[in-house]
This record gives sequence, C-alpha cells and structure tokens, in this order.
Amino acid sequence: MPNLKKHGLLDESRGGERRTDSNDQRDSNEVNQLRKLGLRYACDFDVLVIAKGLKKRQGTKVKSIDISSTGLLVEFNPTANLFNVGDTVELRFEIPPGTMPEGMESSVKIEAIVDRECQHQHDGQEMWVVAFTFVKPLTDYLQKKRWGYTTLIASTLLLMAILFIILMRVESVIYFKYNKVLYLYSLLAASFLLTRYLFGAFYRNVKINPDYTPGVSIIIPCFNEEEWIQRTIISCMNQDYPIDKLEVIVVDDQSTDRTVEQIYKAVEGLNKEAEHYLTKDRLHVHVLKENGGKRVALVQGVEMAQHDLVVFVDSDSFLEPNAIINLVQPFQDPKMGGVAGRTDVENKYTNFITKLQTVRYYIAFRVMKAAESYFDCVTCLSGPLSCYRKELIVKHTDAWLNQKFLGQPATFGDDRSMTNYILKTHRTGYQDKAVCSTIVPSRIGVFLKQQMRWKRSWLRESLRAGTFIWRKELFMAFFFYIGLIVPIAAPIIVLYNMLYVPIVYGVIPTTFMMGLLLMALLMSLSYLFFRKSKLWVFGFVFCAFYELVLLWQMPIAWVTFWKSTWGTRDTPQDVEARNKKLVKKQKKNSIALNSRQ
Repeated sequence: MPNLKKHGLLDESRGGERRTDSNDQRDSNEVNQLRKLGLRYACDFDVLVIAKGLKKRQGTKVKSIDISSTGLLVEFNPTANLFNVGDTVELRFEIPPGTMPEGMESSVKIEAIVDRECQHQHDGQEMWVVAFTFVKPLTDYLQKKRWGYTTLIASTLLLMAILFIILMRVESVIYFKYNKVLYLYSLLAASFLLTRYLFGAFYRNVKINPDYTPGVSIIIPCFNEEEWIQRTIISCMNQDYPIDKLEVIVVDDQSTDRTVEQIYKAVEGLNKEAEHYLTKDRLHVHVLKENGGKRVALVQGVEMAQHDLVVFVDSDSFLEPNAIINLVQPFQDPKMGGVAGRTDVENKYTNFITKLQTVRYYIAFRVMKAAESYFDCVTCLSGPLSCYRKELIVKHTDAWLNQKFLGQPATFGDDRSMTNYILKTHRTGYQDKAVCSTIVPSRIGVFLKQQMRWKRSWLRESLRAGTFIWRKELFMAFFFYIGLIVPIAAPIIVLYNMLYVPIVYGVIPTTFMMGLLLMALLMSLSYLFFRKSKLWVFGFVFCAFYELVLLWQMPIAWVTFWKSTWGTRDTPQDVEARNKKLVKKQKKNSIALNSRQ
C-alpha cells in the first residue's frame, strides 16, 4: 500500500487540504515553490562541520541522512560533545548529482545553526542525529555563488553563437551562386533553427486565474506498467485543484503483468488514508475486456469522463501538484482546443542515454513547443501530459480509432494524430509551468526502437498537417514546411558534405562541421541558461549521437513509415508481425531441411 504522506498527498503543513475551495486566492505556483523548499531528500554524503573560530583541519566529518533547501540532518556521536543547540557552524559538503533537484549539484560552504539533537529511526535503527538550519536557503546561496554567474556566461556565449551563425549565413549568400541547392538548404536550416530559439524566448506562460477552475477528468491508459502506475495515480490525485472538479480514470488495456493488482492497491491506499479527499467518488478504474490499444483505452476513458476538459497522462508520468491548474488556463480562450504541458526526464541520472534525452526533452518543450505556442499552433500535444476539450475528442473518435495510412492501421503517434484533428479547427498551446516527469528508455536498443517509431509517426502526421497548416498563421506555416524539409533532406546533405566533398574535391568541410558545433552550442547553452545544470554538456553528446546514429533512421522511416508496430510493447500489430516472422522462418527451415534430404 502506498505511503501517501511520503508522496505528498497528505500535506500536513497546509492542514492536509488541496484546493477544496474554488474561491481560494493563493498563487498555486508560489505555493509549489514553497513546498519544494520544504521537501527533504535522502542522502549519504560526507559533511565537514567546523565550529566557529576553528580552522578547516579542526573540523569534524559526519554522515548526512537527509537534506532540504533549508537544512541538513546528520548522524553524530553524542559522546563526542561536538556542539550545542544554538551554535553557529560552517558546513562544507558536495551535493552529488541526483540527490536534489537538477541544478543543485554543487560544492557548498554555508553557515548553519544547530537546531536540535535527538534520537532518530533510520533504516530500522535508532541513532543520534543533529539537525542544522541553514542561515540562508540553498537556493539563495546557489543563486549568489553559481547560478547568477552561470546565467551571465550562458547568455553571453549564446549571443556570440547566434551572431556567428548569422555571419556564416552571410557567407552562404555570398557564395550562393556556386552551389544553389546546398547554400539554400543551409540558409533554410539556420533560419528555422534561429526562429525557434527567438520565438521560444518570446514565449510566456498563461498566468493562473484563481477564478478559472473548470471541471477536469484525468485519463490514464496503461498496459504492463506495474512498476510505476501507483506513483502515477497518486500524482494525478495530488493536485492543487478543487476536489469537486477533478476526477481520475484509470483504464487498463488487458495488462499481462501485475498492473491491475497495483492499481487496486493504490485505490485501496487512497481510500483508506485520504478518505476526506472523496477519493471513492473521484477515482475510477476500468479494465478493458480485450486488448485494444492505447487509443481504445483513451476513448473508453473519455466516455466515462464527467467533465468538459479531459487530460491524457501516460502511465509512467508523474505530475507536479500545480500541473492541472496551469494546464487549463489557456482554455479561457474558447478557440483553444488542446494544450500540452512540459515533460521532464525523471530517470535523468541513470546513464548517458538518459542524460542526453534529458537535454533533448527540455529543448524540445521549452524552445520548440514554446515557439509554436507563440502562434497558438503546437503541432504535437505530447502523450505524457496534454489536455483537450472533450467535445472535440468525441467528434473525432471514429476517425481517430479507425485511422489508416497506406492501408495499415495507425497504432502509434496517437498524440500527433489527435493534435492534427484539433488543429484543423482550433488553436493549440503549451504551458511551461504545467510540468510532469516521465521514465525514458535507459537501454540503447529500446531507445532506438522508440526513436524509429517517433520518426515514422512524425513523418506520417507531418504529411497530414501539411495539407491544412497553410490556413493557419502564415509565418508559422512557412517555417512548418521548412521544418518538414530540413530533417528529411538532412541525411543527403550530411553525406554530400562529409563524404562526397572530401573524396571528390579533397576539401575538409570545416564550415559544415562548424555549423554542427554551433547547433550543439545553441542546445547546450540554452539548457545551461534555463536549468543551471551540469548536464548541459550532454547537448553536445546528443547532437553527436544524432549525427552518427539517429539521423540515419530517417531514410529507413522514409520507406517504412506505414508500419504499425510499436517495437517496444506487445500490441496486436506487434504480435501479428512476430507471428508472421516466425511462420516465415519455419517455412525457410522446412525448405532447407527438404533440400538436404
């Protein structure tokens, strides 16, 4: 059974309540920031405690137990008589990556006050601990010591990189007549990239109107997600939103593992520990009679939904407490049909595969989607967290469920597909402060299969969008078509520059390679500017990995984008494809056996 206090549902610092009054005038984002200041994180790093007036070598090394932005808890020997309650000491320690929120990994030298000494139970054992309260919060300390300088350096280098790109494109204009196709491509690619960053910088989150809290139904489709489904459900219930206007619907697509069992455990725990949240009336579970796919599960949830706005949440995604209140704000515009939230990577520190995805995800949302949102024309309301008007989902249900491309059923790319239906008649937006985190692939094989699936759906749905996007804002439409051409043509351009030019002309393509470096610089420095994180260097890693590996999936996607298999889960199409391969292999073995006889 889940521990609800651990997951933050029972917030005792706020009387155990979550926006039960629609007239509550609190700023949810401000409340969420205060909540984060109080969150404590388990840790196990060394801390050097130096009493006032002593030198570093006279300090005492202790082991940390947990840390927050405002204080630190450490284990100590009470017989040592090191310090007294009320003493001011200096603490020196290194916050390892992954211990606290991203950007807080740093060396720290900060003054603190001994708050209390007591016995504490940790991992089933009694120990003496001392609690320190920092003289200033870690956020203020890091803002002065590191974040401020980081922002200045990142913004300066960003400006220099942009100016250098512009100068290089001036060169393309000068030499345009010598190779019109190549230099036209380079001008289009640079224009597309710079405008994304430009309009991403202009983007602003729609502010919270405390009087606007429409009814919302959160729908969680799940299939074989036993590890994460409980946490997903709890995060969806744990929202700073009026409880009479929020329901959660979990639809299981005939999972073959213990997912359903874990769902009911979460429901039981919520009903037992949080009964005053009316969980029995607001949390519903439905198990499909047969496996129908993600779209069928979502449609079933929509049919069960009682409210006019429906939120789709992936079963391995976890919402911040203020996600829903932020996500619904753009719907004050009656022409707004759908809104995407921001998706961060939850397992960012697992390995280099998850680290490079961390940078890519953030730039894809905070820059690319933000730029599209400036024109109310977001082309993909991403699956981990997106909100729609229920009437529009109902209107397009039949077409969405029965969508085919070149005679094959479209089983993946459900988010891009529904976005296209919405975009034809309505606006779409992005809310950067509506945040969820998701589990991304940590194994290279699974990651490559996911990327191939995404490229196929991107190509299929971009071709669909291209038939009507010109009716939208003209500037946005122009760069949409450029954004379609540039990735498709990229493999040819790379081959020409990196192989044909050196072999035929004996020239090293330094200008082209400089362009790739500047592209990586824009991604990495933007990440550093926004996140102040040491993971910024993985922007370079991602760009290198993209050029060496991911780019060459595009030609395969050209000739296989009608395929309907996921590759990473057993959908009916995957099972059918695997059975066909098995039959083909058996026939081949049979023929080989007969030939030997």
